[in-house]
Amino acid sequence: QVQLVESGGGLVQAGGSLRLSCAASGLTFSSYAMGWFRQAPGKERECVAAINRSGGTYYADSVKGRFTISRDNAKNTVFLQLNSLKPEDTAVYSCAASRRFTTAVTSYDYWGQGTQVTVSS
Repeated sequence: QVQLVESGGGLVQAGGSLRLSCAASGLTFSSYAMGWFRQAPGKERECVAAINRSGGTYYADSVKGRFTISRDNAKNTVFLQLNSLKPEDTAVYSCAASRRFTTAVTSYDYWGQGTQVTVSS
């Protein structure tokens, strides 16, 4: 009964910001690395950010300097702050939980339903 629920997506203009949240339940949150992935229509799903149990982070080159991943273990929540958004950031963003700190889609055990981020030009 593990559940990950994303929120915070929406429509913004280029240059704008959003903060995505992912609330986890049914797992020992602090024992998992967490990742944010995105998938645009016709494109491969890609890891944009990940955070390990100790707060170490990974960012895809395409988002480095613009996005920030963070976690609040007391709230069982992982966040993704998206700044300086570009139209090419438009995608469904999903959070996921892994026992290991990794960018590999196949290594993640649990997934949220996704939230749509649309950036207009």
